[in-house]
Amino acid sequence: MHQLLLNRDIYLELVQAHIPQARKFLWIVTADIKDLHVEIDGKYAPFLQLLAELVEKGVAVRLIHAREPGPRFREDFDRFDSLVKSELFERILCPRVHTKAVVIDNRMAFIGSANLTGAGLGSKHEDKRNFEAGFLFDDAQHINELVNWIDRLYLGHYCQTCKRREHCPDPIDEGM
Repeated sequence: MHQLLLNRDIYLELVQAHIPQARKFLWIVTADIKDLHVEIDGKYAPFLQLLAELVEKGVAVRLIHAREPGPRFREDFDRFDSLVKSELFERILCPRVHTKAVVIDNRMAFIGSANLTGAGLGSKHEDKRNFEAGFLFDDAQHINELVNWIDRLYLGHYCQTCKRREHCPDPIDEGM
């Protein structure tokens, strides 16, 4: 499968249909990270609630982002103990990240323009959201390459040669 998703279809296909189906792991890489809401059981709730529910089911969630989250995201985050306390939830910040990617269980991935924001991946109205595009795919070779790259980023592989290290608030490799 190789499916082009545009605008609200990213929310409907990726966020609503596929992300809740994660059973082993969910990795999200984004440049910007803000409060966003999604429909859960017929009501709109913070996306963090969906992540917390996945963690509570035993799904490992990894979130890599370039900027500090917005204030509402931080407030919501503190409400979900499973994200704060569980070893299944991992979050790192790397200012060089500009990638927007999602990997679900090593079986499906999304690469596109949408950040982890309401206007990007969230449930915003069609006439209020950003214009976004991306591809949903299940090609094992490409997913494997993406997973290996994300893992190397997460483990701080690129930190030692980074020429922007002086701008990094929390170098990944120093926490390892």
